[in-house]
Amino acid sequence: MPLLPPLPDVDDTDGVAAWVGTHLGHLSLEGAAGTRVGGHRGGQAAADAALAALDVTAYARSRSTVLPESRRGASRLSPYIRHGLLSLPEVWDAVADGPPQDRRRYRDELLWQEFARHLYARLGSALAEPLRYHPPHRLVEQEWDEEMACVSWLRGELEDDGWLVNQTRMWWSSHWTVRHGRSWREGEDDFFRHLLDGSRAANRLGWQWTIGTGTGKPYGFSRWQVEKRAPQLCRSCPLRDACPIQDWPDAPRGPAVERSHMADRSEVAVPGAGPDAPVLRGDPRAVWLTAESLGDRDPALAAHPDLPVVFVFDEPLLHSLRLSSKRLVFLAECLADLAGRRDVEVRLGRVPEELAATPLATTFAPVPGFARHSASVTIAGMYPWPWLTAPTNQRLTSYSAWRKGVDRQVGGGPTPTAL
Repeated sequence: MPLLPPLPDVDDTDGVAAWVGTHLGHLSLEGAAGTRVGGHRGGQAAADAALAALDVTAYARSRSTVLPESRRGASRLSPYIRHGLLSLPEVWDAVADGPPQDRRRYRDELLWQEFARHLYARLGSALAEPLRYHPPHRLVEQEWDEEMACVSWLRGELEDDGWLVNQTRMWWSSHWTVRHGRSWREGEDDFFRHLLDGSRAANRLGWQWTIGTGTGKPYGFSRWQVEKRAPQLCRSCPLRDACPIQDWPDAPRGPAVERSHMADRSEVAVPGAGPDAPVLRGDPRAVWLTAESLGDRDPALAAHPDLPVVFVFDEPLLHSLRLSSKRLVFLAECLADLAGRRDVEVRLGRVPEELAATPLATTFAPVPGFARHSASVTIAGMYPWPWLTAPTNQRLTSYSAWRKGVDRQVGGGPTPTAL
């Protein structure tokens, strides 16, 4: 059973990157020699520092600003939320004293993340299918022009930093699909490989909404958005006098899906919502952490402060995904940070084999991989996922329909006290 050597100290960034290159480099997009570090430091300490510095003042006005970076209103908390270092309820509470308009707008983004998780918990891998409308056909017969400053700059930020503001995610997905007719699934996979906050729930839902498969209204990307959100890119562009996206693309909706998975409430093999209280079946000997929940406040971890921790890098999955090494470095930093406080064992291999015969305490995760692996190991204690608003029978035909159901459920708006 391949137990990996102990991780370096989390403050030793070069050491952690070298550890990833040595032990996981053969599974990464860049290979062992090309290991890179993204724009976020992993770990609970980094997550808590980012949350403590959160100020949503002017968020409603500046959240879509792209450049200059100093004027961006985006919080950059998403990698920590995605990997469970920060839960949606605690981030919700953290902005309680913000200006009302900015607080509402920021919390609406948290609810979008929650909706994505609800949808993924309901649909599982079916989220990879068009939700309500098929993608539109290619609208402009032209080649992808690498000289466009906005496109080349965006690509560089994706590959180097591993994080993009929401506005540029929409630019890229629209340019990729609506204007050039490329496969949205291939584009989503490309984002998933590079984004430190890459999740099949939020990432797939974002692509589907941008290209119009969820609403029937594709997002059209043109020069107008760049000049409004990042005007210096247009000024520096070699094609500023011959812009390939000068005009707004005509973007009609694609044909309707004959049977929408969003409207189908039949029972299928999906993760579901998990337990609403701890389910104990024995005495665990270790806490199993997954990539969905790596923080100190993971419910299973908090309930068993004296147990060792085990994390498994799923070798067959990583081999198929070929994630950018910066994603693996972020995960390794999370584990290295935790290892400063807990006994952490890191393994590489097939999850059921690495966890065989060990009674485990773990926190439910609303993703298909967790459902598959947890059925093949010995779970002595299963702890609830920290939902912002627990899934019930809300309508998932659209975000607005879901919001109305959530608002009615908790009497005027979802709050952590209503959980």
